[in-house]
Amino acid sequence: MKRQFKLTHEEKRIEDALIRGEYVPVSREEFERIKRELDARKKNAVLNIRMNQGDLMNIKSKAKKLGVKYQTFISEILHRIAIS
Repeated sequence: MKRQFKLTHEEKRIEDALIRGEYVPVSREEFERIKRELDARKKNAVLNIRMNQGDLMNIKSKAKKLGVKYQTFISEILHRIAIS
């Protein structure tokens, strides 16, 4: 069947993984646990902060090495501190 729409690169990667069988079914309980964890991580607050430009450049550099956006990286750092 021919597609009626074009997939993004990420959607194509997911589709290819599905075809290769890389995704496996999980129990309803495991699905609900994963869903709760994802819901708990939803971002629903805005934070504006002033910081040293050098620190920001270092954070951006570390985020780039990890392959994530720097704001996501900062959010993850703050999350880890908040839950500890």
